[in-house]
Amino acid sequence: MNPSVDFYFIKTEKWQEEIVKLRQIALDCGLQEELKWGVPCYTLDKNNLVLIHVFKDYCAYLFFKGALMKDANGILIQQTANVQAARQIRFTNIREILDQEKTLIRYLKEAIKIEQAGLKVELKKTTEYKVPEEFQSRLDKNSALKKAFYALTPGRQRGYLLCFSSAKQSQTREARIEKFMPQILKGKGLDD
Repeated sequence: MNPSVDFYFIKTEKWQEEIVKLRQIALDCGLQEELKWGVPCYTLDKNNLVLIHVFKDYCAYLFFKGALMKDANGILIQQTANVQAARQIRFTNIREILDQEKTLIRYLKEAIKIEQAGLKVELKKTTEYKVPEEFQSRLDKNSALKKAFYALTPGRQRGYLLCFSSAKQSQTREARIEKFMPQILKGKGLDD
């Protein structure tokens, strides 16, 4: 156990029993415990394997390379259509965790094997994402914006493209583009 992570297991009232059990299962599989993104993250040789997080209606294990897992029990969930690699196993009570403990251990061991084998999830290239018409127009008219946008990391570019294209109305897309243009020009990502 990593003492810098302990606070996470005592701050949450609703899911405390569940996440303490998830912690114990991950640690029993020989994973190292770290604090990343404000949540417990379990690693193998400094590579992220799984994290624990809580939501209003459930707590979950999130497998970073879940898309590569076999999922023999059909319990891995892709949170949204835009999530490429990660998959969750969700829990709404301690009984579900206890009933699936052996399965969870198998899934953790599979994640360990995937990491040890050096397997990688093939991510869509940024060029495969649609550039909304409104943003393309801005890029065509503003060379500084175009240069700044294409200088961003592929992940930051994807974040902006998903943000802009998820708006249903052109007016909303325009407003989002306007809002984030200064950030793009500063070389920052959506959440920086």
